[in-house]
Amino acid sequence: MSRLPRGVVRGDDGVVRCFWGDGDPLYRRYHDREWGVPVRDGRRLYEKVCLEGFQAGLSWLTILRKREAFRRAFRGFDFHAVARFGPGDVDRLLRDAGIVRHRAKIESAINNAARAIEMEREFGSLSRYFARFRPAPASRPRRLTWSALKRLSAPAEAVALSRDLKARGWTFVGPTTLYAFMQAIGLVNDHLEGCFARKRVESALRRRGS
Repeated sequence: MSRLPRGVVRGDDGVVRCFWGDGDPLYRRYHDREWGVPVRDGRRLYEKVCLEGFQAGLSWLTILRKREAFRRAFRGFDFHAVARFGPGDVDRLLRDAGIVRHRAKIESAINNAARAIEMEREFGSLSRYFARFRPAPASRPRRLTWSALKRLSAPAEAVALSRDLKARGWTFVGPTTLYAFMQAIGLVNDHLEGCFARKRVESALRRRGS
């Protein structure tokens, strides 16, 4: 059996994937089916922003384990519904052991729902807005090896996106959080060379004209 590139592993299911995506079944499912796949649905984009914000200071696995509870608590991440949440809803969410009970993050999710509505009105969709911050292909490594990944930092577009969202009143949207968001929704393809999902995501990006 040939030696695998650094940064990818072969799971006990025989699949070669990014090192972080192996192990826990939730990580595997998220890595294999979701991470990096282009997202255009507004609810899912809002969900991704919210969950990346809730993840700050925690492991992503914690968020994955709580995701269904988050979806129930935040009305399926319908930002039109969440924007109508009031103090009573904040109290309800702070009592919900299924989610991350952090007042500032909960209030941020409600605030950002209202900002998402404003953005939808201005740009037609959240997808159109976020697409404006897709890095140019030439600015990304041609081959995303382990060593190339280690040299990467949050791209200038993540910094610009963070600055623009903050100017629009969004919260919990720092550059590091938004780089993770960009990776998750396919604005960049950060599956490593050798990972089975890298070519699949590239094909999805081409099909959608991204």
